[in-house]
Amino acid sequence: MYTDITGPDLTSYRGSVAEPDDFDDFWRRTLAAAREHPVAVRTERVDTGLTTVDTYDVSFAGWDGQRVAAWLTVPAGSSADAPLPAVVEYLGYGGGRGLPTERLLWASSGVAHLLMDTRGQGSGWATGDTPDPDGSGPAIPGVMTRGIESPDTYYYRRLTTDAVRAVDAVRDIDLVDGGRVAVLGGSQGGGMAIAVAGLVEGLAGVFPRVPFLCDHRHATQITDAYPYHEVVDYLATHRTATEQVFGTLAYFDGVLHAARATAPAWFSVALMDPICPPSTVYAAYNAWAGPKEITVWEYNGHEGGGAHEDADTLPRLRELFG
Repeated sequence: MYTDITGPDLTSYRGSVAEPDDFDDFWRRTLAAAREHPVAVRTERVDTGLTTVDTYDVSFAGWDGQRVAAWLTVPAGSSADAPLPAVVEYLGYGGGRGLPTERLLWASSGVAHLLMDTRGQGSGWATGDTPDPDGSGPAIPGVMTRGIESPDTYYYRRLTTDAVRAVDAVRDIDLVDGGRVAVLGGSQGGGMAIAVAGLVEGLAGVFPRVPFLCDHRHATQITDAYPYHEVVDYLATHRTATEQVFGTLAYFDGVLHAARATAPAWFSVALMDPICPPSTVYAAYNAWAGPKEITVWEYNGHEGGGAHEDADTLPRLRELFG
């Protein structure tokens, strides 16, 4: 059932996040520090037994130079057709890059596909290979409150930096045309796609699907679903930390990143989604500074459009990449 606002109130909703005065300086400083380390892409061909695609086990330098794993999948024999346009994909909460044979659609459509592993996750629904070695203070299980005492120590500072560096990495690969790179993801991956679009110039397109990490405070007040409820659990015991917590989360809010994003975007939202309530998605969509469209799945939950979204994305990628 619908558990959020609907109609004109939904489609005009702008969110409630207050922008920190040093938001842009924080991210300039963060990414400048990361880029002091060469991206240092490493690739190793993997024999998957498949004949229509070639797969590479990739790693690159993310946050603080720490190695981040990824899979690069390209059409078989792509060296003859290089350079290829590329899709960089970010994963949903709890997942990792899994097996190299699990995600073949984008490479099968003729583009290079870089699937970034998610540091410190990869045990919820798909395996991962990238640790999160930086510690944090007391936290609820999950990553939403890991290091939440300060934006400097917060988990999503590290993950967002990894996501930006994944674009740097794919642009450094000889098989890829760095001027034709799109980013895509669902849920947490959609939140990462929004953040990257606000922080990286020259993206060809952005596909945030039922995105997470938007309008945090409002989300915690209207849903009991996790992962947002991890913040509620934390604040139920850290009773005096409310303003500190939401002050940290503001630096990682998709609404503020969207206001800085100018690449063409295709959002999706599900009106019966309890995990990423539709008003939080619309808050980011309405803030988006570039061309945009949104697909509304009226009778779906967090699964959104599922395979229908893939089918809708393929012609859009062909149009973007030529």
